[in-house]
Amino acid sequence: MLILIAGPYRSGTDDEPAKMAENLRRLEEPSYALFKAGHVPMIGEWVALPVWHAAGGSKVGDDLYEEIFHPVAGRLLALCDAVLRLPGESKGADSDVRIARERGIPVYHRIEDVPGCAGAVAA
Repeated sequence: MLILIAGPYRSGTDDEPAKMAENLRRLEEPSYALFKAGHVPMIGEWVALPVWHAAGGSKVGDDLYEEIFHPVAGRLLALCDAVLRLPGESKGADSDVRIARERGIPVYHRIEDVPGCAGAVAA
């Protein structure tokens, strides 16, 4: 399955790059376990960040950022087979879960619940 990993990226960082990088690292933690189970992990920021940079993005939260980041998740969810929602407050991740449920896409809250990942550890 193509699995969108959703969780905090910008939330709680005050837009500090080091904190956002740490959140991205946390989002990436379960990616290897998903891959080993035969899935393809996906994180919206893996797509949105290069698109934003290519478009000339420079200030987190500006109009260009808003134009790209949230729509990327919606477009990815049209392709994903499941969502893995990691802990932590995040309006974007909550929106991903809402969209997934509206579309009938399974949402998992623990890596162990993803098919093939029983006993897996995120990192």
